[in-house]
Amino acid sequence: MATRSIGALPCDDATNGWANSLAPRQPTPSLEGALKADWVVVGAGFAGLAATRRLAENRPHDKIILLDAQSMGDGASARNSGFVIDLPHNVGKELSDLEAERRIMRLSRAALLFNEENVAKHSIACNWSRRGQYLAAVSPGGVQHLEDFTKELDALDEPYRLLDKQQTAAALGTNYYAAAVHTPGTALMQPAALVRGLADNMPENVTLHEQSPVTAIDYGERIRLETPGGSVDAGAIIIAVNGFAPQFGHYGQRIFSIRAFASLTRPLTPNEQAALGGEHDWGILPTNAFAGPTLRYTQDNRLLFRQNMCFTSRLYTDPADNVTARQGHIPLFRARFPMLPEVTFEYTWAGYLCLSKNFGHGFGQQAPNVFTAICQNAMGATKGTASGMLVADLACGVDNPLIADMEALGQPERLPPRPFLDIGAWAKINWWVWQGRGER
Repeated sequence: MATRSIGALPCDDATNGWANSLAPRQPTPSLEGALKADWVVVGAGFAGLAATRRLAENRPHDKIILLDAQSMGDGASARNSGFVIDLPHNVGKELSDLEAERRIMRLSRAALLFNEENVAKHSIACNWSRRGQYLAAVSPGGVQHLEDFTKELDALDEPYRLLDKQQTAAALGTNYYAAAVHTPGTALMQPAALVRGLADNMPENVTLHEQSPVTAIDYGERIRLETPGGSVDAGAIIIAVNGFAPQFGHYGQRIFSIRAFASLTRPLTPNEQAALGGEHDWGILPTNAFAGPTLRYTQDNRLLFRQNMCFTSRLYTDPADNVTARQGHIPLFRARFPMLPEVTFEYTWAGYLCLSKNFGHGFGQQAPNVFTAICQNAMGATKGTASGMLVADLACGVDNPLIADMEALGQPERLPPRPFLDIGAWAKINWWVWQGRGER
């Protein structure tokens, strides 16, 4: 087969507040020279990290190479809001398929436990905590969503606490919300610290090369990859590059990207912490993810504010976009936290989510020695981890019943061609934003 050139490469900027608030870290050496391995994994986000670790566990005597185009902490997995969610994202939408919801919970909880065990085993300092999550509502429509949410939780026999306005304010320190539902299973963490910690504690038969983008690939009886500094010849490959998968010849015109912006404050002073009040170390999800913001109050006394999700056809951000996003965040932040008039944002950055039209996943075997774990549909910490673990089991012939759960999520459906995709996605997202405008 002819060599396939990779024309687009990750080029995230250095604005990620999660990474910039950590101590500096020396990246592992980039790939140099011609290497041989039994396995190569491309992409060191949640899926790639999990796939590599499980491969090493399944095949402890095999040589495994993990490649990433960037440094650990720069990519999409390190730019999320730091939730490891154990429930389906769309709980409360309908009661028609509880088994599908249970399937997602099995996958999510297996992934959560996988990461939690590695955090404990390797003493990864990522502020991991089982604090649960708050789904919070502002408008009457949002409160109705919470009621639907609790009905489905009841049907699933899942625990929760329903909080009225006063109870929500006591818990979160802001009286902006009309009500909230707290579910206890979600873990909170510092995503850049988790990604770095997982990468820095790989099994001995794994070699990680950072800042080693794949520039060409040749699929054959053996896989050959080229990077700017060298090459890899491997018996099999796992591709975990999300939105860049079409560059590798997989899922073209079946996946698309959403860009979301986040801002992180400076640490609150002791007086500001007292003025905010409420609990410490919490996370809020909105009832409408496209209109309302996601918030975190972190263990190092910062407030994270993520909002402004939009369709994008390019996987890079102009610095002016960050400025515009921050300006949009400020009034929404002030409305929720009027008791913190002097608190400012220290960082603003963009992150990218890979989605499919039908929420199917790019999971499975594409050729005898080619496997993919891509498109996590905005739940990378859980579904990405699960898909990585399970694709490694699939590749090694390990009989894991969760593989059937992952396969049951389906494959990404074909999208309309551009420019119809751009027009349709823009219109649908703006419709969702308009519908949820009361949650801003």
